[in-house]
This record gives sequence, C-alpha cells and structure tokens, in this order.
Amino acid sequence: MAREFLITFPGGACVDAATDDFVIRTDQPVRGGGAGSAPTPFDLFLASMGTCAGIYVLSFCQQRGVSAEDVHLTQVVEMDPNTHMVSEVKLTIHVPADFPRKYEAALIRSAELCAVKRHLETPPAITVAAQFG
Repeated sequence: MAREFLITFPGGACVDAATDDFVIRTDQPVRGGGAGSAPTPFDLFLASMGTCAGIYVLSFCQQRGVSAEDVHLTQVVEMDPNTHMVSEVKLTIHVPADFPRKYEAALIRSAELCAVKRHLETPPAITVAAQFG
C-alpha cells in the first residue's frame, strides 16, 4: 500500500505537502530566506516524534479512564556540534502527582510504540529520481 504526497511551491521559501484532505505548510525562518510563516520541514520532522508518542500516551490514558488533562510531554533534541545531526531525542512524560503510579512502566512502553520512533529505528530505503516531460 502506497501513500502519495504532492509537494508544491506556493511562493517564497514555502514548500507544501498535500495528502488526503490536508495541506501541510512549511517555510524557512527569516534568517534562512523565508517569511517564518510556518514550521520548517525539519521542525515538523522533530515534532512528529513527540506528537506521535503523545497520541499513544493519550490513548493509554483514555483506555484506562485516567484523565490526560494535566499530562504533557516534553521533547529535548540534542544535536552533535560536529555533524549538526540529531544525536539524541529525550522524551519525558509529565503526569500529575495523583496519576496512578502502577501505570508508570506501561505508560512509558505506550510512548515507545510510536510509529515514527519505530521507523527511525528501522529506516526505510529512500530513493530520489527526476522525471522530465
């Protein structure tokens, strides 16, 4: 099964990706020649990790009837100063003091089920081609 994204250039340094009924907009910061009107593609990539883990945490809470109102995640991205590549991503699930302690290990396991994380652990082959005409 394949999914298709249509990548277009709406102007300036903006690059959009359309899939299904959604358009995902990106831009570059002003210092990078853009207008800063949307997240950069790389920021969307990074955010996809945290939001993916977040949906698993939210689902975990909902399935157990535990309020997720005061639950949130923080994500810290460490960059290698030599390669400027991501060297570590640290996700922390913050829960209120009255969150059932018995769920701690299972809550962490639920976040680790994130599909984005699993794809990074076993990356897909990526091919690039050009088509003329």
